[in-house]
Amino acid sequence: MESTAIIAAVVAAIGALLIGIFLGKMIFAKNTKKELEEAEIQAKKTIEDAKIHSETLKEKKILEAKEHFLQLKSAHEKEVVQRNQKLVEGENKLKQQQQAVNDKTSAVQRQVQENEQLKESLDNQIKAFNIKRADLDKHHEEHVKRLEKVAGLSAEQAKTELMEVVKEEARTRAMAHVKDIMEEAKVNASKEAKKIIIQSIQRLGSEQAIENAITVFNLESDEIKGQIIGREGRNIRALEAATGVDLIIDDTPEAIVLSCFDPLRREIARLSLQRLVQDGRIHPARIEEVVEKTKKQLEEQIMEIGERTIIELGVHGLHKDLVRLVGKMRFRSSYGQNLLMHSKETANLCGLMAAELGLGQKVVKLAKRAGLLHDIGKVPDEETELSHALLGAKVAERCGEHASIVNAIGAHHDEMEMLYIISPIVQACDAISGARPGARREMMQSYLQRIKDLENLAMAYNGVEKAYAIQAGRELRVMVEADKISDAESDKLSFEIADKIQKEMQYPGQIKVTVIRELRAVNIAR
Repeated sequence: MESTAIIAAVVAAIGALLIGIFLGKMIFAKNTKKELEEAEIQAKKTIEDAKIHSETLKEKKILEAKEHFLQLKSAHEKEVVQRNQKLVEGENKLKQQQQAVNDKTSAVQRQVQENEQLKESLDNQIKAFNIKRADLDKHHEEHVKRLEKVAGLSAEQAKTELMEVVKEEARTRAMAHVKDIMEEAKVNASKEAKKIIIQSIQRLGSEQAIENAITVFNLESDEIKGQIIGREGRNIRALEAATGVDLIIDDTPEAIVLSCFDPLRREIARLSLQRLVQDGRIHPARIEEVVEKTKKQLEEQIMEIGERTIIELGVHGLHKDLVRLVGKMRFRSSYGQNLLMHSKETANLCGLMAAELGLGQKVVKLAKRAGLLHDIGKVPDEETELSHALLGAKVAERCGEHASIVNAIGAHHDEMEMLYIISPIVQACDAISGARPGARREMMQSYLQRIKDLENLAMAYNGVEKAYAIQAGRELRVMVEADKISDAESDKLSFEIADKIQKEMQYPGQIKVTVIRELRAVNIAR
């Protein structure tokens, strides 16, 4: 009974479950159908909205396309109008050019016709001229024959005599004209040159340094002299051999004289002697050792002097070999004038003169640099046969100096052609520094030789009776024979002598040439 009841309950439960499932499917199908109907309604509505939107968008795009088309059409029509207008203008211009060409062609044709007429007229005139020329030549030949017959001279002889007369007259007039021009140029140029030179010199204040050929070495007592001389003169001979300087030890109290033409050697000997005296050990080996050390020390001092000099003058970028030569100039003299002082003075004068001439800052610096280096050929490391100007130019070129500086160094004694504006400036300032009073002291022998050369140069001319160099060689007076030299020839002779002196002689400053022609008439009353 219980099992039957359980089976019946299970069957009832299964039946209820099946009925529930069926009813659930019915309800789900009904809901699904409703949702499908709503979805279809929504889809239809969306499709209708899309159709409406697409129609609106289609109409909008069609309108935009029409507007763009109209714009393109308008731009095209405008471009067509412009092209047509340009074509019309081009046609008008072409017509004008064609008309101008036609006018020019007509003018050229007229000109050709006129030229043909002119040529025909000229041909006729040339024919008439040739006929007249032939007649004139015939008459000229007859006239020449008559003149030759009357004068007794041929045409060539008469022509030669006439040319000689005209040539002599032209030469005299030319000399007078040249003299007048030179005098006028000298007056004007002299004023300006003096003004520039005076202004430059006034702005420069330099000390005068006169170098002698001897140096006096002072001693504390005369007892040290014997030690310097050494046994049988060994010490003094060793010192002279090592330095190349003559030591003069005499009765002069507490002093030894060092004699040598080279100031650098004298300085080495002085410093070496000073060290030896202070040390007290004086013998040949010690002398050689001290001299070598002194030479090395002096080399350092030379470089220091060179560097200090270029800093003082504001010259920068100088090659170390040139700096050494600049320092070396401190121990060299020229005609008694210290070479470094002379070069510094010339450099300052060059800078001032270039500034006075208004040549610009760059040229002023180049002129100053060239003035400092113009005499570096006087302190070479090796002796050569070249003059100091050409040697200095060669050294400056090797050290990479500017071409204008090389030319100024080589041309300051007219041994090279002056190619740059600073070359005559350096030459003038070198002369100013060397020729001013007290700057130099010439040797008596060279002074007398220059005086003699001046007089001999004047005496070499025909008609010169006497010649005297006066005022320390600043003026040359030439006495000529009155019967051999005329007044006009005196002017010519003065010019030629001055020109020859300028070309062939070296001298400081200037030399005035005065030609004196005196006619004396002497009679005796008896």
